[in-house]
Amino acid sequence: MRQTLEYHPVIGFRFVPDIKARVPHEGGGYLLRTNSTGFRSDRPFSLERSAGTRRILLFGDSFTAGEGVSNGQRYSDHLERLIPNLEVFNYGLPATGLDQHYLIYQEYARQVEHDLLVIAVFVENVHRVGSRYRYFTDDEGQRVLYAKPYFTLSDGQLELLGVPPPKRPLDPADLSAQDSKYIFTLGGKSPGLKTVLQRMRQHPRFESLVVDSGLMDFAMKMLRYQPIKDYGEPENASWLVMQALIGKWIGEHPRPVVLMPIPLHHYVYGISSPRAYQVGLRSATEAAGGTFVDPLPALQKRPIAERKSLYFRNDHHLTKAGHEAVATAVAPALAVLLSP
Repeated sequence: MRQTLEYHPVIGFRFVPDIKARVPHEGGGYLLRTNSTGFRSDRPFSLERSAGTRRILLFGDSFTAGEGVSNGQRYSDHLERLIPNLEVFNYGLPATGLDQHYLIYQEYARQVEHDLLVIAVFVENVHRVGSRYRYFTDDEGQRVLYAKPYFTLSDGQLELLGVPPPKRPLDPADLSAQDSKYIFTLGGKSPGLKTVLQRMRQHPRFESLVVDSGLMDFAMKMLRYQPIKDYGEPENASWLVMQALIGKWIGEHPRPVVLMPIPLHHYVYGISSPRAYQVGLRSATEAAGGTFVDPLPALQKRPIAERKSLYFRNDHHLTKAGHEAVATAVAPALAVLLSP
């Protein structure tokens, strides 16, 4: 497969500029095309708007970049079709958190004319903000560890560290026991029953029983499984840094800012309670003067069979239907904010 990412001395990495590639995926593969700035777009990111055009600058991770679907099928593209005379500059970048999204804004978007800035927070990103290292799979299929930029809080002030990150992979054996605690782990720690179910799911003999029967979802719901506990812990270090980043970004920005949480499938399916992240992110957003726009209530109103079509079966990114559903859920609120 053609290499689609390259090193960046501040963000850590970005898309290779001006490429067009077919990316294998469980959905049958998708077309990825980037512009000269190094983001997924079929057009350049011009500094000035055209007359009569409104513009949104959008920041997020792989759910916003559109992993699993082609450029024109993402929720950012659907928003352009739903709201007249709108263009959305999608700065989404896979495997990143709010810390790197803020750095992307600083590096690439501060001078870009716009009407509204939208920070799309995939709610699991609080773990990424608290991490300093992350594993990736290289072109040869090997699992390699890279360092990333990160923020800490010192006397209530944000401090950026880890810039520039090393260009080459790290040897995990070289990390201290303390540093090893900051390696990002997808999904965090799992309780006993969920671990058993996950192993069954990975076994060809039991996969259909666990997934198709809904056994895994039912068990997690009965256990009141909470995939992300950080938002409910007021002294959680990752959450404190995330709150500070939200306050800084919104507080410094001269234009209106929306924070839009992208929910895990657990919340859309009704398996887990979203209350902790909804309360936390809304409070942080509104305290800084931003607007909280949550797609979850509209998504939850859909029949359960339809909700399960919004995510891919294995990697749980948004499907084409999922992107369209998110855009439909938030378009009315964004249209109001874009009104003269």
